[in-house]
Amino acid sequence: MLFVGLGNPGSQYENTRHNIGFKVIDALVETFKTMDVSKASFQGTLFKAPSALFLKPTTFMNLSGKSVQAVKQFYKIDLENIIVVHDDIDLPFGAVRFKKGGGHGGHNGLKSLDAHIGESYIRVRIGVGKPSHKSQVADYVLHDFRVDEALHLSALISHVAQACKALLSEDFNEIKSKYSLKSIESLKA
Repeated sequence: MLFVGLGNPGSQYENTRHNIGFKVIDALVETFKTMDVSKASFQGTLFKAPSALFLKPTTFMNLSGKSVQAVKQFYKIDLENIIVVHDDIDLPFGAVRFKKGGGHGGHNGLKSLDAHIGESYIRVRIGVGKPSHKSQVADYVLHDFRVDEALHLSALISHVAQACKALLSEDFNEIKSKYSLKSIESLKA
């Protein structure tokens, strides 16, 4: 399986809402015995474990599909074995949803993936909240989490990483029922 975290390279983006996918991949790489197998042609940082690959595209969000396509082709990975972890402004902060296929919802990283590899991959959607005006979306996702959100970030990332690990051995529908969250509050309960 190939786990892809969406985000933007560079320290200025490290703690932004758009980079939560990168943070989950970092957590997974720490958990597994991995080896860096990155190549220039992958246009991303790729780690390999015995049972999975973990990719952080370095193409910037809007071109993520190029990186995923290169890794998919090199390792001959079926679309249904690609799991993409990404931020979702249509979900409240801390909500987690799982979905197979579907539309991109205006997310530029998903638009790029859909164009390069198709739409039938698994999505792990992490809610980052939404700005009050649609015109603020680009600025909103490229800003760091608020202080009150940052307090819960570690637990949220850990929860999503556990769900991703479970995807290696458990049924997708079981994962959905076990790991979906309505909000960060349901994680505390």
